[in-house]
Amino acid sequence: MRRRSIIGTSLAVVTAMSLGACGGGDSGEGSKTLRVTLVNHVWTENIKKALPEFEKQSGLKVEVTQLGEDQLSDQYNVKLNAGSSDLDVMMYRPLQEGKQFGKNKYLADLSEKAKSDSAFEFGDFQAGPVQATTYDNKVVGLPIITEQEVLYYRKDLLAKSGFTAPPKTLDELKAQAAKVEADNPGVAGFVARTGKAAAVTQFSSFLFSFGGDFVDASGKATVNTEQAKQAYAYYGGLLKDHGPENISTDMSWSEAMAIFTQGKAAFYTEANSLYKNATDPTKSKVVDTVGFAAFPAGPAGSKPYNIPSWALGVNDNSENKDNAWKFIQWAAGKEQALAQQVAGVPGARTSVWANPAGTASYPKDLAEANTVSTANGVGHDRPLVVKVAEAREIVGQPIVDAITGKDAASSADAANTAFQKFLDDEAK
Repeated sequence: MRRRSIIGTSLAVVTAMSLGACGGGDSGEGSKTLRVTLVNHVWTENIKKALPEFEKQSGLKVEVTQLGEDQLSDQYNVKLNAGSSDLDVMMYRPLQEGKQFGKNKYLADLSEKAKSDSAFEFGDFQAGPVQATTYDNKVVGLPIITEQEVLYYRKDLLAKSGFTAPPKTLDELKAQAAKVEADNPGVAGFVARTGKAAAVTQFSSFLFSFGGDFVDASGKATVNTEQAKQAYAYYGGLLKDHGPENISTDMSWSEAMAIFTQGKAAFYTEANSLYKNATDPTKSKVVDTVGFAAFPAGPAGSKPYNIPSWALGVNDNSENKDNAWKFIQWAAGKEQALAQQVAGVPGARTSVWANPAGTASYPKDLAEANTVSTANGVGHDRPLVVKVAEAREIVGQPIVDAITGKDAASSADAANTAFQKFLDDEAK
């Protein structure tokens, strides 16, 4: 059945024929045919349209295999485990598969190629995404698509309650949420994800801004430090005290977003990549009143996640590594990064956010919030482990407990014990 899922009808293969061998040619290593595996995404559609340009410059023929996320994972599991060499360039999720791929040595070390290429400007990539595409101090991927957490808010409700600006700190967020809720019966002060696993990503920015993290520099579990306990108590308490009435503990982004866009909440922390749900008049009742702001600062400052949702890497068993790098050099280069950003796909390069053309399609306040997030952001939004789903269940339990009024501190202690055992077992 697995084999059918890999080669079934969802597989789209695009073979882009070479338009000639002008330009750089190849270095003599490998074939003139380059095999590139990409996921179904707007980024992929954009890059496919630009492929003839790359082929003309390089003299290469690019064969693109395009898959849905599940099929992509299936293909990687089968082919990488088998040591197959018929994958060259791979689009992958650094925070979901990066640790597994790094540990199993599936990804080639691109450090020398990336850092020695002055035209590529590796230093232009933001620190957070680079952190997520680095394994064992080696550059194993180049980030191409990013997300940051920002604050969505209702400008009209803040003005009604006498606030002239959105909250700049978490203390102000709590105070403003309470006041707006009191002034507007039936409207929650705050909404966010509540599901045990789903909430971990959005909670991470609160954790970082309180000065905590999931593990320390030595890899030990740290979800019961004083900073982590404060973050759990704050996030859960804000939803318990100022969240929607009869709040459930299984909301993902779609349920939380629906509450906000139907005008039932004043504040909402969420990924910037989902903003069009709030600005699309066919989906949102708050199109004319929604505002965006940088993630509010906690005791450690404003430290939202700034993550690469997708990156490009090279299969370490590829026999075409030099040509694979040429593709990444182009697809993750400054020109393509700007073109993608202009098309609405947020990039990982500092230059595209500094370029007015790169932010022209975004609401002005969202672009400003993104600039703060990309400068201060942390490069992960979940534990960096092999079994990500299992880890999220463990570290997400204190979130649910805090929302339902249980003692967040003792729940964090229990979670830390379970998470440390998980880390020890995974290290065996």
